[in-house]
Amino acid sequence: MRGGASLDRWGLRSVPSLRYLAPRPQFARHVYVDTGSEREDVGPAGGYMLDGRVDQLEQQALKPLLDPGEMANGSLDALAARLRRLPYAADPNQVAAALAAFELEDPSFHPYSSRFDQYLAGEARLSRDERAGLKLFGDPAKGNCAACHTLATGPGGQAPNFTDFSYHALGVPRNAGIPANRDPRFFDLGLCGPRRTDLQNEYAYCGYFKTPTLRNVARRHFFFHNGRFTSLQSVLEFYVTRDLTPERWYPRVHSRLLKYDDLPSRYRANVDTSDAPLNRDPGARPALDATEIGQLIAFLRTLDDGD
Repeated sequence: MRGGASLDRWGLRSVPSLRYLAPRPQFARHVYVDTGSEREDVGPAGGYMLDGRVDQLEQQALKPLLDPGEMANGSLDALAARLRRLPYAADPNQVAAALAAFELEDPSFHPYSSRFDQYLAGEARLSRDERAGLKLFGDPAKGNCAACHTLATGPGGQAPNFTDFSYHALGVPRNAGIPANRDPRFFDLGLCGPRRTDLQNEYAYCGYFKTPTLRNVARRHFFFHNGRFTSLQSVLEFYVTRDLTPERWYPRVHSRLLKYDDLPSRYRANVDTSDAPLNRDPGARPALDATEIGQLIAFLRTLDDGD
């Protein structure tokens, strides 16, 4: 989408959902989880935005207001000057607080009204394909989705939000539709820039983006941080064949296949190649076949809110 003062600026990233922006842990470089036998370092997690560069919802609310590619207010002073002409808001910090309160308190931002929520409450049943998809979702050797899009319930039995707020490099192909990508020297590196600046020298995090919630995922029109894919079917096919048939996803340059082409070569080792379904080499069987992909999509559709 275009934004900016004259609506002529293109953004860099797919827009995350504002639903289910529950309070979350502050960003940390190393987060440890108890696996039963040991505490495992799962890497960076927490914070808001796709690169976790703010820790408070009030800060998140201000970012689009100030972004030159979005609402383009320029500065907090410029925003305050505009607000002074309005009778109900003279302080940009009050605006951020009001937006944060709205997103946290209005039920429309977190309705928990999907069929899966009804299923958890014992008020609905899943079809055979949906149940099979749920099993694949949690199977660490198959879909393995629950490793990051956690199925665990929250405090007081709150229904899952389908994210553990962790960060990963997935090797998503470059999106030629983003004007900034016309410059072959430009790369959106997530945790290590360009929007986030405090981790620019943390090269092990280059290419890392946050795990989004999967609630309402079947209703999205663009997927991954750069919007490279436009259907859930293609997303799952990418996951299961990325390294089995890389020529399907990546371009050739001078007859050489350029895998993970949206990362400079020095950071391509950051891409996850160890977790299913991404841990396949050419010639291996995919973690999911076509029928199983269909079943997984059937389950993911149960996460759509009732409205």
